[in-house]
Amino acid sequence: MPSAEKLAKKQVYFDNLINLCVNSPNALIVKADHVASKQMQSIRLALRGKAIVQMGKNTMIRKACELGHEQNPEAGFDTLRANVRGNIGFIFATNCTLDDIRDCLKKFRVAAPAKPGQDSMVHYALPSGPTGMDPSQTSFFQALNIGTKIVKGQIELTSEFAILKVGEKVSPSAAVLLTKLGIKPFEYGMEVHQVFQDGSVFDAAVLDISPDVLMTKFMTGLANMAAFSREVGIPTDAGLPHMFGNGFRNVASLCADIDFTFKEIEPVKAFLADPSAYIAANASAAPAAGGGGAAEAKKEEKKVVEEEAEEEDVDFDLFG
Repeated sequence: MPSAEKLAKKQVYFDNLINLCVNSPNALIVKADHVASKQMQSIRLALRGKAIVQMGKNTMIRKACELGHEQNPEAGFDTLRANVRGNIGFIFATNCTLDDIRDCLKKFRVAAPAKPGQDSMVHYALPSGPTGMDPSQTSFFQALNIGTKIVKGQIELTSEFAILKVGEKVSPSAAVLLTKLGIKPFEYGMEVHQVFQDGSVFDAAVLDISPDVLMTKFMTGLANMAAFSREVGIPTDAGLPHMFGNGFRNVASLCADIDFTFKEIEPVKAFLADPSAYIAANASAAPAAGGGGAAEAKKEEKKVVEEEAEEEDVDFDLFG
């Protein structure tokens, strides 16, 4: 049975997490695998006054979500509880944006050596050339079947060798060799896993979507909706402009050959009566768009005329 002091501390934690989720529902769910205590302390200091870092055991977080759902059913605690997996924590944005927090986390990443048995997170290849190791340590390269040669008293790699591959376990020989070479291929820090915002939990990749991408997707959906509504014949806000445009074109085509007009189709009738005037009015834009092409066309035309003139002269000399 836990003591009263421990129960009081747990209740303080529950109240604090529930209060943050309700009053500051704008947070990053981060993974803290392989993050050292000094890294954590540095992150807390850097975010002081801007955001609140809230860590804890998963059982404590789930219990807080359960209590929070009972008190505030609409705050999204049930969704948050379903996503509590692994070594996670929360960073609640109080006086900054989520992008500011992400930029801060990128500054506190630490290089780490490869350890035997762990899954590789990167693809790393040893470059060909000198290694700086003396010939007595050739056995480390032979264990991995790496081609080497001795040049000027040191070991050189004859070709590039992929020693680490993403998803594969680090072998003991590879870990020892990388340590001998002084290479730290891995980099650890807080990884942004998900976003908790206004009672919803979604993937962190959404933060990388720019306003331009959103606008492009919205306009594409709008165009699809307009095309669909026109196809099935159901008027919608997206399809109405196209319906009016098509209707106006039909009316203009009917009135083009009869003695009836109104203000909106007068420019159309003027164009049909004198197409050259329309071409002259829009000719100013043509040189700007394809001035070089027009010049080249004139040169080719001149060249063709000259060639035709020469051919005529030859024909006249032969058969005159």
